[in-house]
Amino acid sequence: MSSDKSLNKSFETPETKAPSETPPASAVVSRRDFLHGVSSAVAIASVPSAANVFPRLGKSASPSARLAHPYLRKAFDEHQWRTVQVLTNLIIPADESSGGATDAGVPECIDDWIDFYANQDGDDRLRTMVFGGLAWLDRESQQLFSTDFVNASIDQQKQILDRIAWPAHATKDDRPWVEFFNLIRDLTVAAFYSSKMGVTDLPYLGNTFNPNWTGCDPAVWSTIVQRIQKGYKGVVSAGPPSRRT
Repeated sequence: MSSDKSLNKSFETPETKAPSETPPASAVVSRRDFLHGVSSAVAIASVPSAANVFPRLGKSASPSARLAHPYLRKAFDEHQWRTVQVLTNLIIPADESSGGATDAGVPECIDDWIDFYANQDGDDRLRTMVFGGLAWLDRESQQLFSTDFVNASIDQQKQILDRIAWPAHATKDDRPWVEFFNLIRDLTVAAFYSSKMGVTDLPYLGNTFNPNWTGCDPAVWSTIVQRIQKGYKGVVSAGPPSRRT
């Protein structure tokens, strides 16, 4: 288990590594470094992408803010809730510098997104994708280890996730679930790094008072002066584009 605090703290995929590198027998979950056949691959491909879900971040309370009060689940049942907690903690586990996904309120955030899209937007694809993926994890775990995913050992859980965390190496039968894992991983990372804990973990250096501001760096200012002397007027001075009638 690596303690590297880069944004690749989740399951790494071949796309993030050198082309010649192949996955290990068991994928390593680093700190930086996903129903049953309820849905076909076509249905999975139509699920809203994580990029379309992220705008919801600005409309809901931050994960950290919700942790101040007991959270009432909106979409997940008790078993799904426990599974999501285990799954997101495997993607972003706690380490020496910060807590893990559940500490930052990631499951709450995902639950809120699913409920919002299903009940406010009338779009049930995200819920279908996530619920189906969780059911698939249980099905595979039962077939391999005779227990649900949440009750399997960490090594057994990783063994299942290895199959869908490496897109280029997934079998034909596992490929639909690669999309599930990609979605859950993206949602987990987005929720974690929009929380107070995640921002601190980066660390984010914005919004910090700097008492020693000394102005523009001389080398940068020299370059600006040189460009102005050569006739550069900047985008603003060029004025608005001409209109065609």
